[in-house]
Amino acid sequence: MLSQSFPDLELIAVDDASPDACGDIIDEFAARDARVRPVHLPANRGLGPARNAGMSRATGDYLVFLDGDDTLTPDALRTVADRLKETGGPDVLVYDYARTYWTGDTVRNQAAARLAEEGPAPFRLADRPELLHLLMVAWNKTCRREFVERHGFTFPPGLYEDTPWTYPVLMRAESIATLDRVCVHYRQRRRGSILGTPGEGHLDVFAQYDRVFAFLDSDPELDRWRPVLYRRMADHLAVVFSRRDRLPRGVRAEFLRRARTQLRRHRVPGARAPLPVRLRHGLIRLGLHRTYRVLRLASAGCRRLLGLTAGMLRAVRSGVLRLHYRTQRLLPVRADRALFAVRHDRGHGGDPGALEEAFRSVVPHIRTAWAVAPGLRHAVPPGPRRVVPGTAAWFTELARAKYLVRDAPFDPRLVKRRGQVLVQTQGGTPLGHAGLDLQERPAAAGDTDFAALLRDVDRWDHVLSANRHSTLTWLRVHPGTYSVVECGQPRTDVFLRATAADTVRQRELLGVPADSVAILYAPARRDHRRGQRFPLDLERLARRLGPRFVVLARGDTGAGVRPGDWTVPRAARVVDVTAHPNLPGLCLASDVLVTDYAPLMVDYAVLDRPIVLHTGDHQAYEAARGLYVDLRAVAPGPAARDEDELVGLFASGRWCDTHAAGLRAAFRERFCPWDDGRAAERAVRRIVLGESEPLPVTPLARRRPAPAATPRALQVTVPAPATLGPPTGTPLPVGTAPAPPRGAAAVDAPAGPVPHALRPRPIVPDRP
Repeated sequence: MLSQSFPDLELIAVDDASPDACGDIIDEFAARDARVRPVHLPANRGLGPARNAGMSRATGDYLVFLDGDDTLTPDALRTVADRLKETGGPDVLVYDYARTYWTGDTVRNQAAARLAEEGPAPFRLADRPELLHLLMVAWNKTCRREFVERHGFTFPPGLYEDTPWTYPVLMRAESIATLDRVCVHYRQRRRGSILGTPGEGHLDVFAQYDRVFAFLDSDPELDRWRPVLYRRMADHLAVVFSRRDRLPRGVRAEFLRRARTQLRRHRVPGARAPLPVRLRHGLIRLGLHRTYRVLRLASAGCRRLLGLTAGMLRAVRSGVLRLHYRTQRLLPVRADRALFAVRHDRGHGGDPGALEEAFRSVVPHIRTAWAVAPGLRHAVPPGPRRVVPGTAAWFTELARAKYLVRDAPFDPRLVKRRGQVLVQTQGGTPLGHAGLDLQERPAAAGDTDFAALLRDVDRWDHVLSANRHSTLTWLRVHPGTYSVVECGQPRTDVFLRATAADTVRQRELLGVPADSVAILYAPARRDHRRGQRFPLDLERLARRLGPRFVVLARGDTGAGVRPGDWTVPRAARVVDVTAHPNLPGLCLASDVLVTDYAPLMVDYAVLDRPIVLHTGDHQAYEAARGLYVDLRAVAPGPAARDEDELVGLFASGRWCDTHAAGLRAAFRERFCPWDDGRAAERAVRRIVLGESEPLPVTPLARRRPAPAATPRALQVTVPAPATLGPPTGTPLPVGTAPAPPRGAAAVDAPAGPVPHALRPRPIVPDRP
């Protein structure tokens, strides 16, 4: 809490007569930080009275509740404060949480869609009644203190104390807002939680719901919520009864008797609900607990039987497919077939995608097939045959295609046949440690099976390499008998073929305004962290840069990381593109790349657009992953260690000045010597046609990548961090480079004329 980036807080820590040293720890922090206010209760009163004691001493504008074993996510309070200001100071702000298990796994709330920030805000509960279906706890909400005191809201004693607090608070609130961001990590301990402790205390749930319905009885206008709360209560009682870790055997009969009385007392005739729900509620209300248990057991048995049947069908299907694969391996290998795939079978793209297109143009007699997941068949362009991994068609291609191309380990079920050619394209230029070098980096290696890796390497025939550095690295970390095809990066060919119209179209697809500067922010994955988060506060960065900048945020979704593992704030001028399937399109749509250690910087250098490094945790990353290239000495552009330096680079114009262009030129010469738009063709001619002499390389100075949508001849500045006033200036004629502001460097005009379609309107400095 005290490490939050929002410092304007008071931390009221309540010691509920804890038997351990919690009270002494609180006093120690209070002596060091004036924001900590200790409260010591003479006897243990429970969570509800402890919260009441803390509320009575609060002086802040808003109340935030946090249980002793939970934590706030980084920058949570600042994000909450910004959202409160943005929505005009509502009575209640509801935000999201994630369960963090003792194993280290983190799972976000499954009902997060109900916290979407679309639509007007603030609002009343009648406008968004689905909020009542969220977890009814106090720690996923912040409430205005004046609102709480005016209505006299307090927590009752006993278990389930959140229930008679959260429902009345939401129903009484005149203004509510939502924040679609994980702000709390709800820790799930292996054993020892309060609700997971069996005992008679779970009977408190009946008194808590009696308080909720008594609150409804106090105001006839609240009767509209009675059917919803009745269903919520019935579902809650069913959950408590079905959890074996809550009710001891001797209490279960008493719980059902009281549940029957409770449902009869508060029953709302005509309350709509699905038939299974009505049946469950009716059985409890009628006290037919034996029938209820029998039906539950029968339902569980049916589910188990269906699971066993499905498992048997899967086993039979797997056996049939294995037999089919063995049969296909008895047939000759077809020299006119090639099978392509990318990591996780995510559509069409990357180096395999570029090679597949080159196969169809250079060796059209070879029929290509593409392995793609079932839900992504639409992502494969017309031309190759689409096959789903694990199907009979896929096993046929796996057994009979001569050429197998992939950028990740090949399927372990693959039995390489005589005459088959396996082409490994890798995942880009290795900047961080890879292959066998990860044996010394357990955080980065994870659960890598190095024996399986070497078995896969032994099947490779060709490995693609973008430069001499990659060649030497692959030969060392993946020792094998394969040949290295040093031809460039096939996936960057599109940059040399793209036109200005392609750039404009990609920006329109992403909704990037024509006269804005698009920053593609693509940091590398942090192996030393259990969860992935962006090193920069994207919302604050976009706010500091000003309205002329748009941030396209893309997290690394390598092995073991899904797009949803990266949290992108819903903020103005911040676009989440982590799950975007077209990475080259994102590069074309952007004007500058901000990254740290991601190999994407080598691809982006082919575009000859500015690259800025943000390497604040260089030592931690190098210790966890290890680096082959010292990016501080061989950088593709200027570097910043923190957010202030990064904003300063854009404010001063150093992100795209002559020094930045010189760094980029040296970087391109070292890591992009073959990338001239013909890398895929060069690879196909070497692998398929057996041409020993590679195609001649276009000199670096003559390569013409697609121009950026915002020509560099137009200087764009943002206020310096220490400046509060807006920049000054006058409109400039189209195509004229303005004089650099004080403390800023002039920007080189691009070689050749600015395409007419990309000439923006005259730039008038914006006010922040």
